Amino acid sequence: MGDVQALLRSVWDEPASPDPPPRSWRDWALAGGVAVALLIEGVMRAGEPGTVGWMILGLALTPTLLWRRSHPRAAVAVAFLTMGVATWVMGPMGDLNATAFLLILPYSLVRWGSGRQIVTGGAMLAVGVGLCVLSDDSGVLGALLSSVAILSAVAALGVAFRFRAESRVRELDRVKLLERERLARDLHDTVAHHVSAMAIRAQAGLATAGADPDASLDALRVIEAEASRTLNEMRAMVRVLRRDEPAERAPSPRVADLAALVAADRAGPSVHVQLIGDLDDLPEPVGAAIYRLAQESVTNARRHARDATEIQVSVAADDSLVHLQVSDDGDTSSVPSGPGSGYGLIGMIERAHLLGGTCAAGPNLDRGWTVTATLPRSGTAP
Repeated sequence: MGDVQALLRSVWDEPASPDPPPRSWRDWALAGGVAVALLIEGVMRAGEPGTVGWMILGLALTPTLLWRRSHPRAAVAVAFLTMGVATWVMGPMGDLNATAFLLILPYSLVRWGSGRQIVTGGAMLAVGVGLCVLSDDSGVLGALLSSVAILSAVAALGVAFRFRAESRVRELDRVKLLERERLARDLHDTVAHHVSAMAIRAQAGLATAGADPDASLDALRVIEAEASRTLNEMRAMVRVLRRDEPAERAPSPRVADLAALVAADRAGPSVHVQLIGDLDDLPEPVGAAIYRLAQESVTNARRHARDATEIQVSVAADDSLVHLQVSDDGDTSSVPSGPGSGYGLIGMIERAHLLGGTCAAGPNLDRGWTVTATLPRSGTAP
C-alpha cells in the first residue's frame, strides 16, 4: 500500500515539462488546416443528419490547438467536456473524420502537463468521453473499448516523447557536470602547483633563516603548515570529484602545448597551429581551457569531418580577450546541422561559459566546419 501511495504521490508531484515551444506559425497553420478539413467534410456530407451542427462545433473547438502546450488541461477540459455534453444533448456525432484532431489534446496533456494537470485533466477527459460513450447507439461496450484503446495509444505516445526529452535533458546535465569536474581538476592542479611552490619556499626559508631566527622560523612554520593543510584539503576534495580516477601528476596543459596536436595523428588531416599575440602570461585556467577546447575541436574534426585534408587552429590574444578558432575543410553534408547537436560541443560551451566566455560552432559558407571561442584573459566574467 505504501508503494502505491508513493507512486501516486510521485505522479501527482511531477512538474510540467520545461520550456514548451511557444506558439508559432505552425500552430496557426495546423488550426487553419483543421478548420479547412472540417469545412470541406461538412459541405460534402451536408445531407447527413447533424453534420452541420457538429462541423460548427468542431470549428468552435479548433482554437484549443493554439494553447494545447501552454494550457493543456484547460484545452482538454473545454474540448472534451463540450463534446460530451453536446453528444448527450444532440445525440451521437456520427462519422465526422476531421474531429480526430481532438486526439492531439490528450497527447499534449501527457507530453507537456504537470502531474496535477494530467490527473485532473484526465478525469475531465474521462467524463467527456463517458458522456459520448453512453449516448452511442451502436453499443456502449464496443464504444468504450475502442475509446480506451485509442486514448491509451495517444497517452503512450505522449509518455514516450516526454521520457525521451527528459532523458536528453538529463544527459545534457551529465555532460555539463563532467565538464565542471574537468574544470575543477584543472583549477586544482593550478592551485596545487602554486601551493606546492609556497611550501617549498617555506621549507627553504626554514633552512636559511639567519638574521632573526625566531621570528623568521615562526612565520615560515605558519606558512608551511597553512600551505600543507590547504594542499591536503584540496586533494581530498578533488579526489571525490575524480570519482576514484587516479590523480594526474602532469601539469595542466597550456597554449604552448597545442603544438602536440600537430603530431597527434599522422594518418588524419594535417593540423596547423597559429599563435598570435602575448600568450605567455595567461592564467593557467584560461590556458588549460583554450587547450581543451582546441583539443576537443580537433578530435571532432578528425572523427566527423568527411574528406577533410586540413585543420587550422588559431589562437589570438589582446589586452582583454583570448580568441580561438578551429576550422576544417571537410564535407559539411555529413556534419550535424546545429551547434547543440553533439554532447562534446555542449561540454565546450559549458567550459567557456564557466570562465565568462562564449563558444559556438557551425558550418562554413563553402566547405568545412568552424568552432570559435572567446575567453576573458583574466579567466573571470567581466
